[in-house]
Amino acid sequence: MRPTSTRLTSIVVLLMCAVSLATEAQVGKVPRIGVLLPGSPEPEYERRLDAFRQGLRALGYIDTQNILLEYRWAYAQYERMADLVAELLRLQVDVLVIDSNRAGLAAKRATSTLPIVLATAGDPVGTGLVESLARLGGNITGMSLMHAELGAKRLELLKDMVPTAARVAVLWNPDNPQAQLQWRELEVAAPRLDVQLQAVEVRRATDLEHACATVAGWRADALLVIDDPTLVPAHQTEIVDCAARHRLPTMTGLRSLVDEGGLMSYGASFPDMYRRAATFVVKILQGAKPSDLPVEQPTKFDLIINLKTAKALGITIPPSLLLLAEEVLQ
Repeated sequence: MRPTSTRLTSIVVLLMCAVSLATEAQVGKVPRIGVLLPGSPEPEYERRLDAFRQGLRALGYIDTQNILLEYRWAYAQYERMADLVAELLRLQVDVLVIDSNRAGLAAKRATSTLPIVLATAGDPVGTGLVESLARLGGNITGMSLMHAELGAKRLELLKDMVPTAARVAVLWNPDNPQAQLQWRELEVAAPRLDVQLQAVEVRRATDLEHACATVAGWRADALLVIDDPTLVPAHQTEIVDCAARHRLPTMTGLRSLVDEGGLMSYGASFPDMYRRAATFVVKILQGAKPSDLPVEQPTKFDLIINLKTAKALGITIPPSLLLLAEEVLQ
């Protein structure tokens, strides 16, 4: 028995509705990734995000096509972290990607179920983000910067560059848990390197002028900046200007300070870590649990030296450091 035209019309309508519902369901399945950054849209962070998007693209995920990236910026205002996390949670993101321990702690307090990927975290174990690098037992995984361990290496490289440096001022934000860990590492390393340290605290931008005067008054031989969004890249221009006025060689973990005119930086490659963070995101989207993905450590470390600044300070760069350097800025 052949269907009537009315029945054929009904069948066609039903099929069209089914296709429409399937299409809507497919659109609804496009994963949404929240990305929380502590700073502002400056070149330092854009380099990292470019690497993150490249990492996703290499695994078949392209923003606005089959994945949606939602960015939120704290503009170096730590007190905004909790509100920004809450905003991303209201968007019902599938994964949170976090830069910095402070952002990670805010996210951990906000949710114990949503997967959180650390694109960078100074010391996720020491700051309480995870129980251990291998056995997580929670909803957080990603990359560890090894910042605390690198503090001693930075001081050592600074001493290699300026062997006569006996007094090193350390610019840092004591409200940052990761910075506290790095300061303790520096205190341990200083006697071995025959260096006296002077802690110079900067909690907000308004502290910088007083901090610069403190460094000058102490007659420091060099300046070491512990990574913190309050300092770099947010106020790296002021820091470089202070160092230049008082002829202070500088060392930090972020190359953007060297791009600005600082002497040297040493640390993990942030673009490389962001690229690897994309792998964690894709694995989670494909069904992996964060607790089954051990936290990874960086494998690429870059020493960046500003030759122009070295010449301005009258410093001859040792051949050993030139060989070690990933890049020497002319």
